[in-house]
Amino acid sequence: MSFEKDDTVVLHDKHSEFDGQVGTVTQVMETMFGDATYTVSFDDGQETGVPEDQLEATDDAEAEADADDE
Repeated sequence: MSFEKDDTVVLHDKHSEFDGQVGTVTQVMETMFGDATYTVSFDDGQETGVPEDQLEATDDAEAEADADDE
């Protein structure tokens, strides 16, 4: 699943101080290999260069995506 700006996500990165926290995608960047990386903002900071496989959509983001598909 790819994410877009303003999507609400949960970060899963055991090396990050924001591991397990809910944040908002503030920027989507494409790497030279065609993959997307993300900047995610949290209440007390941000994490940059986050790969898609370390993000999980929150229930709110999944509900919005389902509504868009209808």
